[in-house]
Amino acid sequence: MRIPKKNVAFCLSLFSPKFPAPFSSRILRFSTGFPAKIRPIHTAGFNQSNSHYSKDDSAGTILGDKASQSHLMANSNGVEGLHVWSSPEGGCKIDIGKQIFCNRSLNMKNILAVGFDMDYTLAQYKPETFESLAYEGTIRKLVYDLGYPPELLEWTFDPKYMVRGLVLDKKRGNILKMDRHKYVKVAYHGFRELSKEDKVGTYGNTLIRDSFDEPDYALIDTLFSLAEAYLFAQLVDYKDNNPGKVPEGADYSHMYKDVRAAVDLCHRDGTLKQMVAKDPKRYINEDTSIVPMFKMLRASGRSTFLVTNSLWDYTNIVMNFLCASHTLDGSLSCNFDWLQYFDVVVTGSAKPGFFHEENRANIFEVEPESGMLLNTDNGTPMPQVGSTSPEVLLKGLNKSCRVFQGGNVAHLHKLLSIESSSQVLYVGDHIYGDILRSKKVLGWRTMLVVPELEREVKLLWELRDMRKQLRLLRDERDLVEDQIHHLKWSLKFESFRDDEKQKMISALGELESQRDQARLAHQQAQRECHQKFHKIWGQLMKTGYQNSRFAHQVERFACLYTSQVSNLSLYSPDKYYRPSEDFMPHEFHILPL
Repeated sequence: MRIPKKNVAFCLSLFSPKFPAPFSSRILRFSTGFPAKIRPIHTAGFNQSNSHYSKDDSAGTILGDKASQSHLMANSNGVEGLHVWSSPEGGCKIDIGKQIFCNRSLNMKNILAVGFDMDYTLAQYKPETFESLAYEGTIRKLVYDLGYPPELLEWTFDPKYMVRGLVLDKKRGNILKMDRHKYVKVAYHGFRELSKEDKVGTYGNTLIRDSFDEPDYALIDTLFSLAEAYLFAQLVDYKDNNPGKVPEGADYSHMYKDVRAAVDLCHRDGTLKQMVAKDPKRYINEDTSIVPMFKMLRASGRSTFLVTNSLWDYTNIVMNFLCASHTLDGSLSCNFDWLQYFDVVVTGSAKPGFFHEENRANIFEVEPESGMLLNTDNGTPMPQVGSTSPEVLLKGLNKSCRVFQGGNVAHLHKLLSIESSSQVLYVGDHIYGDILRSKKVLGWRTMLVVPELEREVKLLWELRDMRKQLRLLRDERDLVEDQIHHLKWSLKFESFRDDEKQKMISALGELESQRDQARLAHQQAQRECHQKFHKIWGQLMKTGYQNSRFAHQVERFACLYTSQVSNLSLYSPDKYYRPSEDFMPHEFHILPL
């Protein structure tokens, strides 16, 4: 079989004006009949959790945009978009970027309590301001506390360069992206791409394949860690180019340790949170669908709770901002009205240790007005010895929401009267700190918030024809290679007349030329498609044709996943989430159209 040259030209023309496609109108008929593989769920058609979806290329919603006062989402042209499900206009089509995707069946009727993390879940921080703030604070700690040269203070941060799911090789100074089988597909030393030979030589030995875990590797699995990953890459380049300027004895691993120490110093001295507290709007995206979501969940009869590692003072400021407590002049009013949306709030939880019942951490009740910690008997109020102000304790008894610090999951279950872990849905952003522990250790149902997903699924939709043509070109390349193998086999093991043999050798040369052309076209097209998602790392959930390691973790541990927490407000609180049918490779090739 000869590969049609017009197909190669057409596939190239999709990506570059350098390659005309005179036969493209005829080739379009091949763009159907390539069903998308089901994992990860969001690539399969975008309608797993809702039978309706809408996509208007001019109407894409942007994470963090303000909603109208009626909590309707609108596009740039002012056309009404998404509605809270419980509103009279609810139950409508849901934009692709706002859908909830399902890995494991989850019937919300069986869920008695819905819990939330705060930082990067309810509170979505702005990378261009918050992560830049974290980066600048870390730089200052490196220079003033850890002895790094002052010229680092002139460095700048690119919040779009790093992505979640990367792995830092501390010893070698490399940044890696790998697939679900832990094969390294993209590798950089600092900001320099490793050659294929270097990459295979370092990470290609399957007999001694690393686990790519601590202590030699660091996982970039939270949005907050993007800044430290970028700084690590900068330090690697700086050390390579200026070996005498870094602190003596500071190899790559030591530099990473210094970066982590500097980040911890920023947290301990309160630098970051003090800046956010002064101007939350500068650092946190507003989402006016959060309050209607809380109201709908509570009206449905479910308990709601908040478990955060942040302490009470910072939690109160952030939640006031998210729940929009404003004064008449528009300034932020710091009060406790937002507590009406929760039954229990646990601050200073020290996740992921919080999820272990054997964790013996004491649990204290927080008096919201004063921030005072009160002793409890495993969460039950107890008389304060020597107290001359019993009214303080009575306030804690009478309020509908109780606020705590510390403790463990057993305390939480008792406070919420939870009998079975499967009755809890927990929503978080951290694949290890929130989702993995709560899923594996407790058996809670889980929903992962992946803000990057909104842009990714929209691009998948917009590039659907391009991706179909890539698959077509790949299949045709495979067919040509099979013909080459067949001809070589015949020439080696069968006898032919000289003229027949010469014809076969000529045909073999032509097929090899077409294979090389197809391979070049496919590689170039795949590279340009890859770069439409991210110029360096490509698709978040894919590495080539394989699911990325990050996608693999999402699939294993998140029952549901979505781009932002308030997407829950677009669905019935009693919805039965069902995954799409899973396919084995042999089924994939014979799917019904």
